[in-house]
Amino acid sequence: MQITDPIADLLTRIRNASTAKHPSVEIPASNMKKAICQILVDEGYIKGMQVKNDTVQGTIVVTLKYQANGEPVISGLRRVSKPGLRIYTNCEDMPKVMKGLGTAIISTSKGIMTDKAARVAHVGGEVLAFVW
Repeated sequence: MQITDPIADLLTRIRNASTAKHPSVEIPASNMKKAICQILVDEGYIKGMQVKNDTVQGTIVVTLKYQANGEPVISGLRRVSKPGLRIYTNCEDMPKVMKGLGTAIISTSKGIMTDKAARVAHVGGEVLAFVW
């Protein structure tokens, strides 16, 4: 089965697994998905990720993170730039998610990074997703 938007599929799998309170979720691997999951680990939204090379493509096992009361740490994930409508920004107009409490994931010429890192590196790019 071919997926039209693999990033939206990644975000939907994480959103559905955290809503259902699953401990982990498996996602088909790609370099962009690995970079997005690494940003989620670095920002503290998920516990960890592990890449398994058991198939030709491989899979990413994402371990989800929950608060002490059982609520998921990720309260929202939203895909911004879609295949039908790409959204680009420069470093001056970089979006702030929830007035700086969330994170925007940006695909730049220097790789995939957060909105804060893109402002520091003074680069713009495609706005992939918002996480809060």
